Amino acid sequence: MKSTNSNNCCCCAEKEDSLFARIGQEIPDIEVDAYHKEEIEKIKLSTYRGKWLILFFYPADFTFVCPTELEEMAEHYAEFQKLGAEVLSVSTDTVFVHKAWHDTSEAIKKVNFPMLSDSRHELSKIFGTFIPEEGLSLRGTFVIDPDGVLRITEVNDNSVGRNAKELLRKLQAAKFVREHGGNVCPASWEPGDDTLKPGLDLVGKI
Repeated sequence: MKSTNSNNCCCCAEKEDSLFARIGQEIPDIEVDAYHKEEIEKIKLSTYRGKWLILFFYPADFTFVCPTELEEMAEHYAEFQKLGAEVLSVSTDTVFVHKAWHDTSEAIKKVNFPMLSDSRHELSKIFGTFIPEEGLSLRGTFVIDPDGVLRITEVNDNSVGRNAKELLRKLQAAKFVREHGGNVCPASWEPGDDTLKPGLDLVGKI
């Protein structure tokens, strides 16, 4: 009997473990509500297979740093789209709060990408950004490749805002590596810069 309980616990742990997003692994699929183009939609993450996907978590609507981040992402949205990427912002607010914020904030009126509601805290728990004692999310950025595999993750303290241009650079680097197998991008790589091809001939020569 003791052995059976142990096996059950192991299976439960493996099942729970599979729900967390990790670098190099396929992200779990989930469906959530979103506010987008004055409509409420159901969005599944798997819908974006075949495209790059950026999940942009932030703490809350009607706050201070958050509108500056979303406004900056909105101003660079067309550039992300040109790279074959979709942007989804995520907070624990409801879609109705998203709508109210979009209607009243000059910064948020610029947002044309879907604003996801994680009011059940499912996404923020999967991606490890949930703050239980606050019911909010940390500032988390996740870049997922067209196969649904997590490639880049960044999580900030909520007092520190992010940089959309740096996120674009990271996306460009991730795309280059995917499209040029065997090459890697060195520090501060920009499109057009030299890349590296790892091998014994480079050891100790960089």
